[in-house]
Amino acid sequence: MVDDDDDAADDVRAALASDPVALAVRRRVADVVLGWDGVEERVTRTQVAYRRRRGFAWVWAPRRHLGRTTGAHVVVSFALGRVELSDRVKEVAHPSTHHWIHHVELQDASDVDAQLTSWLREAWDRAG
Repeated sequence: MVDDDDDAADDVRAALASDPVALAVRRRVADVVLGWDGVEERVTRTQVAYRRRRGFAWVWAPRRHLGRTTGAHVVVSFALGRVELSDRVKEVAHPSTHHWIHHVELQDASDVDAQLTSWLREAWDRAG
């Protein structure tokens, strides 16, 4: 995990537009997934990515990425081998034959709940 006092923390803050809610969600997602086998966190200019052998989850701020507000502070995206039809899923992209990328908008760190954790776990399992 990224320590809030180092340069990597500055990268996380920049990627998530220094939004306190987005930063809290990222911390909660990291607390959940970094305990799983082989997970590594990578920070880019626009997102925080979690990967095993390949990427399985991404945390990003829509206003930073899209240049406009969507009503959500932060989006958690994850890759499944199927479509999840939950009302919580805002959008599903199908970038390749066996991968569906799901986007869930979050308003608060408490939205990283058992349901979202189970989807992240399924995505992690597929990424290994």
